[in-house]
Parts: sequence; C-alpha cells; structure tokens
Amino acid sequence: MRFMMMTTGGADTPLTPVAQAEMGAFIEEMSKSGVLLATGGLDPRGTHLRAEGGKVTVTDGPYSEAKEVVVGFALIEVRTKEEAIEVSRRFWKIVGDGEGVIQQVFGPEDMPGQ
Repeated sequence: MRFMMMTTGGADTPLTPVAQAEMGAFIEEMSKSGVLLATGGLDPRGTHLRAEGGKVTVTDGPYSEAKEVVVGFALIEVRTKEEAIEVSRRFWKIVGDGEGVIQQVFGPEDMPGQ
C-alpha cells in the first residue's frame, strides 16, 4: 500500500543539528528498507487550476484564503495504514510541532478491472 504523507502546517522551524542528524538517519533507514519512495518540499505559492465548462482558469499563488498549504511530502510504501501512521509518528518526533495529512495513493493497478 502506498501513502502520501503531507506536511500542512508548522514544522517551519529549522531543525537543530541533532535533529538534522536524526532526520538524516531516519531518511536513510526508510530509503534502504524500501519504505520511502520519494520526498521533497513544495513551494507554498503554487499554481491553481480550475476546469469548468470546458474552460481552464490558471491562477498563481499564494492564496490568502487557503487554510492549509502542503509544504512537504513523502511517498511511502508499507503493508498497512497503521504502519503509515507509525512512520509519520517517527517523523513528527524528530521535527516537533506541526500538522500533516496521510492519504492512500492508488495507481493504475488498483483500478477495477485491472
């Protein structure tokens, strides 16, 4: 099962040197075990696209009306949702205060009839 873990708030305080070392070890462990498939930070400004009636409208950010902005992500592969939650718990123990979301990711092989 693949899950997208997204950082949506907090975690904007720079990590201490000790926390940086812990995060490096955590990322290395998750990568070597095959759990961590991809990770990165995201530009919070983004570009918003809206399709309506055959017309696509493009608006550049930032968006003052947005309550949550995804600023980072990790794509992981684990056996269960509980394992995904545990990986996220380990991340937040290193990073400290903040907020995030975990969502299961489905691919073409997960579609009915495949």
